[in-house]
Amino acid sequence: MGDLFDRMRRDRGPLGKWANVAEGYFAFPKLEGQISNRMKFNGKEVITWSVNDYLGLANNDEVRKVDASAAKKYGSAYPMGARLMSGHTDLHEKLQNELAKFVNKESAYVLNFGYQGIMSTIDSLVSKNDVIVYDIDSHACIIDGVRLHMGKRFTYQHNDIASLEKNLNRATKIVENTGGGILVISEGVFGMRGEQGKLKEIVNLKKKYKFRFLVDDAHGFGTLGNTGSGAGEEQGVQDEIDVYFATFAKSIASTGAFIAGEKDIIDFLKYNMRSQVFAKSLQMQLVEGVLKRLELIKTKPEIKEKLWANVNKLQNGLKERGFDIGNTQSCVTPVYLKGTVLEAMVLVRDLRENHKIFCSIVVYPVIPKGLILLRLIPTASHNFDDIKETLNAFSAIRDKLLSGTYRKESEKLKI
Repeated sequence: MGDLFDRMRRDRGPLGKWANVAEGYFAFPKLEGQISNRMKFNGKEVITWSVNDYLGLANNDEVRKVDASAAKKYGSAYPMGARLMSGHTDLHEKLQNELAKFVNKESAYVLNFGYQGIMSTIDSLVSKNDVIVYDIDSHACIIDGVRLHMGKRFTYQHNDIASLEKNLNRATKIVENTGGGILVISEGVFGMRGEQGKLKEIVNLKKKYKFRFLVDDAHGFGTLGNTGSGAGEEQGVQDEIDVYFATFAKSIASTGAFIAGEKDIIDFLKYNMRSQVFAKSLQMQLVEGVLKRLELIKTKPEIKEKLWANVNKLQNGLKERGFDIGNTQSCVTPVYLKGTVLEAMVLVRDLRENHKIFCSIVVYPVIPKGLILLRLIPTASHNFDDIKETLNAFSAIRDKLLSGTYRKESEKLKI
């Protein structure tokens, strides 16, 4: 019989095995200062491309004023308890009504946290007789939610409608015997590569198959669509999304999330989502802050216009310089390069220390071996000078990568 902790000491996991060289720099870095286009890293100012404050609302003057006022008025504790027991307020209801109207749904329910919120949504929507069919590139929170399911589950190849249809056929045969239903899950925007989910093509399959459709639109809410209400609006299929989920952690620049859909379904979920029934309500100071942010999204379209001016400037500039940014259809801007994990470490250190550019790095095993993904998140807070400096820096690091400079430096690393 082994000791539980012995395994953890032997194998620290795919990320943890790099901890001795990564922690404090590549993992758990400390970005300091106000959330903005330029922040401090290791005491130096860097152009910051790693925060999802898409609309620049984190430090908007009106937002900060409301946040400060709400904190003074309510403190950070009120209301105490779960919504079901003692944590429900008129302001929560007001926010829910505003959100439902904004995303064109009959009803909405505010959640205390996004990750556990989507997990509980999935868990509550299905029983052991049901089948889940979900995109293989789904975010970890969706995967963890699906793992709670006691029935059958299938993945379809990323954004591959033929693969989805194949799995819908499999699922249909199963539920014909169990008497259950089918839940299809996609993201509005896939946050690693920036591709939109093929929502329009998926809802078209409702003509052939009977299923309900859940969309996690964490990156689409606030950034896509004419009004900013997300990927469903962008693709003209919002009405066909049965359960719509979005977080407050990105465009809203806060904490929490919400789900929206038909009133009777939302009523069912609010009485059955374990992460909401048995956990504390979203604090009032955050609720009031989200209401202000939502008001700005609705009344100041110039904020989203500034965001997309920056997105287009950055993405077009990268493509003009010959960089591979994949098939992004959103603000998320991936830059694909070829190299080893060690070369990636040297490259990113050069970016941060010498070019004063801070962006996220993704390597194997998250993406295939031999690839380096540098993930840029443009926001409304950035400006064209930031973009020009970043484009020049990326051209410089590519030259070093191709010339073998980073390879030679990586050979000196002690892992």
